[in-house]
Amino acid sequence: MLSIGRVITAEGLVRARGIRYATADRFAAPSPVAWDGVIDDSRRGPACPQPPSMLAPMVGNSVEGLSFDEHCQVLSVTAPAGASGLPVMVWFHGGAYVTGSGESTKYETGLLASEGVVVVNVSYRLGVFGYLRDNLGLLDQFVALRWVRDNVAAFGGDPANVTVFGQSAGGDSVYALMLTDTEGLFHRAIMQSAPMGTRSPERAEMTAALRAAITVDASTSVEDVLAAQVAAVADVGPRFGPSGGMPFAPEVGADLAAAASRVELLVGHTADDGSPYVPSREYWEAVTELIFAGGARQLAQDWTAAGGRVATYLFSWAPADAPLGCCHCMELPFLFDPEGWLGAGMLAGQEPDPVLAKTLRGAWTTFARSGLDALPSRSLEFGG
Repeated sequence: MLSIGRVITAEGLVRARGIRYATADRFAAPSPVAWDGVIDDSRRGPACPQPPSMLAPMVGNSVEGLSFDEHCQVLSVTAPAGASGLPVMVWFHGGAYVTGSGESTKYETGLLASEGVVVVNVSYRLGVFGYLRDNLGLLDQFVALRWVRDNVAAFGGDPANVTVFGQSAGGDSVYALMLTDTEGLFHRAIMQSAPMGTRSPERAEMTAALRAAITVDASTSVEDVLAAQVAAVADVGPRFGPSGGMPFAPEVGADLAAAASRVELLVGHTADDGSPYVPSREYWEAVTELIFAGGARQLAQDWTAAGGRVATYLFSWAPADAPLGCCHCMELPFLFDPEGWLGAGMLAGQEPDPVLAKTLRGAWTTFARSGLDALPSRSLEFGG
């Protein structure tokens, strides 16, 4: 067991990596794992087995250096040393529900935590392992939130002041969590570039087609599960328009009233979210509107109509001569420690503007600390 003193960084932070919050057999619901109080800052936890990311040329390898294991229900915590009663921010990574990990070096939260919050990074089951049936990945996320409720005070976090936030599929996870949380595990949420346009009526039919195509069981090797997943997605996905762009996702209802009554929401997107997914610039705007912007705008309107409180944002910074403009994921090097994003193709050899990064982190942590009333506007813009 390591003492707190031995894991305080030079920046005055406490980091605990790879804490197991649940365990589960393949295709089974997660069972919570009691935390034994051990704090280890040296070893990152495993990522869920996954195929290569189609966005790797743009963002880099998000799972570089990580091991892979179906038993990937781990989380990591970063907190200011000596913290007490600080707001808690729980991060859910993106990757279309098939790639990525909360343990990624791209999601280092030192600068965010230094703004006076406790940050928890969650890893959960992906693809066939998590979303072929029974919303298992979503159930993992709920067990992680209960772990936060029960344990985050040990790191100086306030379990009564929790904000969930996520980008892309992580933002979609936030949407699903808001609609299905009946325990009051969080009261604020940030949805970053959630692909709401993939939540169309045809999704149920696509899910049924995937289930018919992927015939694996508990004895199938991991390699064969991934091969079956890739083959089924390539065959089934193109038949279902926008939904086929994210074949795996939790199945949830769309009744916003209860969620809007208890959750303050900040929702938005990048100016050119759709650019990585189309072959030419002339289609960027249409795909951005169809998959990302239109859904964010409609959700904000629906949230308000349901009696909820909401603010919106647009992130529009792009490096000079950027091949994809202000593309999907562009805000992430501003929100997290930028070292993990060095060499990312989308940055075109440039570094994030540190002033804008400080502004973005300040807005996110201000919202987490004090809610919408502390923001300078209900319609935020970054980098225009």
